[in-house]
Amino acid sequence: MTTTTSKTTLAVATLAGSLVAALGMVASAAAGPVAPQPTMDKCYGVAMAGQNDCAAGAGTTCAGTSKVDYDAKAWKYVAKGTCETIKTPKGMGHLQPM
Repeated sequence: MTTTTSKTTLAVATLAGSLVAALGMVASAAAGPVAPQPTMDKCYGVAMAGQNDCAAGAGTTCAGTSKVDYDAKAWKYVAKGTCETIKTPKGMGHLQPM
C-alpha cells in the first residue's frame, strides 16, 4: 500500500507543478499592454489596483500590475469622451498621465 500512496503523491505533485507552470506562462503573457481600442480613450487615474490596461507607475510592468487604486500613471480604456467625467476618490479621470 505504501508504493501506491507514493505513486499517487508523486502524480499529484507533478500535476500541481504543471498547473503552476502553465498559470505562470499565462500571467506573464498578460503583463503586456492591452490591444489598442480605436473607439476608446486611455483614461489615467481611474483603474482599480490590478485592473489597469497599461502604463502603470514604478514597480509595475503593464496590464494588471498597478498596486494601488486610481494610480495617476496607470490607464484604463473607457468610452471616448467620458474620461474627464469619471469621478474617483482621488479626483477626476484625465487623458494624460500625472
